[in-house]
Amino acid sequence: MEAYLDNSATTQCYEEVCDIVIRTMREDYGNPSSMHLKGVEGERYLKEAGSRIAKTLKVEEKEIYFTSGGTESNNWALIGTALANQRAGKHIITTAIEHPAISAPASFLEDQGFTVTRLGVDQKGEISLEELEQAITPETILVSVMFVNNEIGAVQPIAEIGALIKKKNPKTIFHVDAIQAYGKYRILPKKMGIDLLSVSGHKIHGPKGTGFLYINEKTKILPYIYGGGQQRGMRSGTDNVPGAAGLGVAAEKVYGHLEENVSHMRELHKYFTEELQKMDQVVIHGMGEAGAPHIVSVAFVGVRSEVLLHTLEERNIYISAGSACSTHKRSGSPTLTALRIPREQMESTVRFSFCENTTKEQLDYTLDVLREVLPVLRRYARR
Repeated sequence: MEAYLDNSATTQCYEEVCDIVIRTMREDYGNPSSMHLKGVEGERYLKEAGSRIAKTLKVEEKEIYFTSGGTESNNWALIGTALANQRAGKHIITTAIEHPAISAPASFLEDQGFTVTRLGVDQKGEISLEELEQAITPETILVSVMFVNNEIGAVQPIAEIGALIKKKNPKTIFHVDAIQAYGKYRILPKKMGIDLLSVSGHKIHGPKGTGFLYINEKTKILPYIYGGGQQRGMRSGTDNVPGAAGLGVAAEKVYGHLEENVSHMRELHKYFTEELQKMDQVVIHGMGEAGAPHIVSVAFVGVRSEVLLHTLEERNIYISAGSACSTHKRSGSPTLTALRIPREQMESTVRFSFCENTTKEQLDYTLDVLREVLPVLRRYARR
């Protein structure tokens, strides 16, 4: 049996996504910037994809901008907003558990003279709304908060945060990294006070190298890529029609069965964590059942995460030792550090992540293998 339990790193494309990607590469392959019929066909695919995505958020199609993925969307949101609004202030607020696609551009902006406040979190991974309120000043131009943490599945109260920001400083722009939340939650930017929203395609069974940034039409933000003026002059470069078309199909499909899919993942999450807690020396991080439905972060104390990862890999079980984007870095996880997780647990933490296609049989197989290999790995570790 094969158990792919690394869906927060990437997902398998829907068959319908593959079909439209192939069609736009082999048949309707025109450049949307061309004025002939082939170009018009390409433009139609872009508009249709934008419309499909906009409907999932209940926003306007003109507020959806296609990008190369979550990292570009996040960088554009932070850097484009900061540069566009720096005359109004140079203060940015984010959290201590953001993805590197947020923390790195935030550090870059600090080097450019901006001040960045990083809010701490409690042991469940939640920020304090009181601390956020105290941190907002008349100089605060941007608040960026991750909806669902990619490592432990902690969920922030985004609607409450949006309301708080607009009450304290209506001019402050609110950006949400929704890369692990889109396709798992109903997200309504207009009602939740969200001005900017980042999404990645390959987390929702779409193509890799695709994503979008929702930009409220009233938000002041500069382009991040300059050139031929594509996407209403906001994101230049030849449009990735196959990627956008595939992303649009994935978005429509994942939201067409949202409640059913989320219910399935929550049942798996509950079952899996309950079975894990019956094992010795197991610590589950985060919010438990109150967290995201698809992420389980767990420390198998006494077994290094990389050793367990490769042991399970030999049995066709695929998991992650933390975030896929930071797997090759030797420094400790900023998220687990912010949660004040002891070093022994941090070195033993792995992430299991589900999707709608994950089955109970795959989890049972994984649990059986864990029960078999953990005692052996711990004996070796003590030598």
